[in-house]
Amino acid sequence: MIGADAIIKCLEEEGVEYVFGYPGVAICPFYNSILDSKIKTILIRTEQNAAHAASGFARVSGKVGVCAVTSGPGATNVITGIATAFADSIPIVCITGQVNSALLGSDVFQEADITGAVESFVKYSYLVKNVNDIPRIFKEAFHIANTGRKGPVLIDVPIDIQNAEIRKFAYPESVSMRTYKPTVKGNMAQIKKVVAELEKAKRPIICAGGGVLLSESEKELRTFVEKYEIPVVSTMMGIGAMPTEHPLYFGMVGNNGKPYANRAMNESDLLIMVGARVADRAVNQPDLITENKVLIHIDVDPAEIGKNVGPAIPLVGDAKHIFKDLLEQEFDCEHKEWVDCLREYKKMMMPNRNPDPNYVDPAGFITMLSEKMQEDGIYVADVGQNQIWSCGYHIVKNGKFLTSGGMGTMGYSIPAAMGAKLVDKKKQVIAVCGDGSFQMSMMELATMRQHDIPVKIVVLKNNYLGMVREYQHYTYKDNYSVVDLSGSPDLEKLSEAYGMKYLRLENMDHAKKTLDDFLVKDESVLLECIIDPMDLVK
Repeated sequence: MIGADAIIKCLEEEGVEYVFGYPGVAICPFYNSILDSKIKTILIRTEQNAAHAASGFARVSGKVGVCAVTSGPGATNVITGIATAFADSIPIVCITGQVNSALLGSDVFQEADITGAVESFVKYSYLVKNVNDIPRIFKEAFHIANTGRKGPVLIDVPIDIQNAEIRKFAYPESVSMRTYKPTVKGNMAQIKKVVAELEKAKRPIICAGGGVLLSESEKELRTFVEKYEIPVVSTMMGIGAMPTEHPLYFGMVGNNGKPYANRAMNESDLLIMVGARVADRAVNQPDLITENKVLIHIDVDPAEIGKNVGPAIPLVGDAKHIFKDLLEQEFDCEHKEWVDCLREYKKMMMPNRNPDPNYVDPAGFITMLSEKMQEDGIYVADVGQNQIWSCGYHIVKNGKFLTSGGMGTMGYSIPAAMGAKLVDKKKQVIAVCGDGSFQMSMMELATMRQHDIPVKIVVLKNNYLGMVREYQHYTYKDNYSVVDLSGSPDLEKLSEAYGMKYLRLENMDHAKKTLDDFLVKDESVLLECIIDPMDLVK
């Protein structure tokens, strides 16, 4: 057995089903060995998207996503995808080929110090120097990626190590790392303090972040808030922790959130942040969330607690364990007036849009799409105005909402949707993007075609980089610079070139019928929606 065979054996031991990637000479031994495995390979058309596809797979399956690329430009191209996964705490393992060990540091063809380059964007990285270390390294990598605060791990494997003979393959049954022992169970003394504050509170609120979804604690959160009638808001990454139309859910907070959600958080007397970083997009004035209130911050990563704002009660642990412990405590919590007040705020402060009837109204369209989607459908939003409209108007039922929150990476939606679709091909998966973000990953239409991955794509077309144009509208008084997307392709001809069904919607008159045609079969469809170039997110 050579090193490359050992790597494949490790992936099989971890139950890996798919590897997303792009081969090159330095990773060829790996891709040669995988031919003898049942693991399926997906040829992505550019390396960044291999990490995005692995991310989409991980977020829907709960398993570690895997991608594998070659050295040099292959490895440097994948960095943005790794950084995107790191910013949103998504568990992926990225395998990179590397030049011969003896040549490291001599600037040979396609050499790049990838472990050094990704240092600030990974939970951990390995440069394999001894073929016999492969089983231990891979066992550790999968453990690190999918425990504690989840995230990407990179393994750089020189080509000579992939070709070297391994003395004896033995995959470890467990992991024991002296310096890595994440806290999962919450401290009971701190939990009792949380209960004591909940008993006193008149206006409590829970702000759910992405950590709730990553710990798969949606059920425990809903059981807890329903038992004690506690209202919930979410960050962008926490969308889906509660069904959108749940009577105790009051929307997304932050710069682009619902005004009534922000008001609810500001007026609360007890704020419980769960699995959220308290970063600028969700809370742009951290001092406001500690004013006249008790702040409890629950997070599996102790480094996040107190980083941006000091909580009265810090509680380190996995959200699933903590909500289970809270459900075992018996206490009284009365605040019916508060919930009624928030429902009034929601009625009073609904956004007032006045769309141009000559175009598709993105807000109305996204709501209509949501209503027609399957109950467990997966909606993948890209980045830009389309993302903010999606956050505000998509209705999550029992499905998932995926987007790039921390990094805000354009081009994320199509490859992530492909990864999500491969988890369960029976589930409906829809990628929604703008015409700018679409052109950052439209080469993946070939991947969808080659590997029969029937993802549905909506392109909200306004011929602008809409979010930047909107910023320039407010900040530079309509002095637009480098945001005009003139020269974009004819999407009907592009769809035909890739063998996809094409639909076009120019206004809302025929939206229902067009959406019925879009959703009727489980096939790849590209739906182009013409929206007002001057529309603003609200």
